[in-house]
Amino acid sequence: MVSEIKKIGIIGAGQMGNGIAHVCGLSNYDVILNDISQENLDKAMATIQGNLARQVASGKVSEETKNNALDKIKANVALESLADVDLVIEAATENEDVKRKIFAAVTPIIRPDAIIASNTSSISITRLAASTDRAEHFIGIHFMNPVPMMKLIELVRGIATDESTFAVAKQFADNLGKTVAVSEDFPAFMVNRILLPMINEAIYTLYEGVGTVEAIDTALRLGANHPMGPLQLADFIGLDTCLSIMQVLYDGLADTKYRPCPLLVKYVEAGWLGRKTQRGFYDYRGETPIPTR
Repeated sequence: MVSEIKKIGIIGAGQMGNGIAHVCGLSNYDVILNDISQENLDKAMATIQGNLARQVASGKVSEETKNNALDKIKANVALESLADVDLVIEAATENEDVKRKIFAAVTPIIRPDAIIASNTSSISITRLAASTDRAEHFIGIHFMNPVPMMKLIELVRGIATDESTFAVAKQFADNLGKTVAVSEDFPAFMVNRILLPMINEAIYTLYEGVGTVEAIDTALRLGANHPMGPLQLADFIGLDTCLSIMQVLYDGLADTKYRPCPLLVKYVEAGWLGRKTQRGFYDYRGETPIPTR
């Protein structure tokens, strides 16, 4: 197994994938950002460039550092471009079948000594690792969203993950300037085990008519000193992702307190997934977000 990470492959160029590429490029890692869609890759590179430009404008990074980071990140639709990476990070949608298919496709391509990681926020690392040929060199590296701003990484070992893999992953997280919290491999790990039931309860509060979208978010912002309300946060995360995590908790822990709120299910069925589709608990199509209930 590799003892030091120098080149990283990231599969999935969405919100999480481009954020991971951003911080890896800034930390002087060579990055291959992979996605099945060239359009997604083009959007991701534009997002990275825009976010880096904002960091320059705020004085957080220099123009030279920005340009160096962009030079470090290469976008490629071919999985074969990941053949010589030291670490592959899967950052696809929060769906176990999708992730398993990705691992099945990429495992024969990458080097036998490469480490595989998943950015999953809820799915069993042990199960995902078992779908590869290197369960001992598989680990959960869960970045928080938005990746360039959030300091935390949850490191999650599966039952087969060996100590050398954990040590290399920990050093990688340290090199990114992140703080590590180590979680056991239980459904939704730590952050989302605590956060998503709170969001789900906020949706139940809306569903039962206890308060409006605006009232619920105002109450938590001002009453609990949260930086954003739980319904606003759900829109930011993506309501489909929120639902997927609640389903993982409900199925994995067999406790009715984790039952997804029917209103959350209905919004996802309607395709109202939050900011990424311009409608969720708020409508983002105008200049100012407007509550939808």
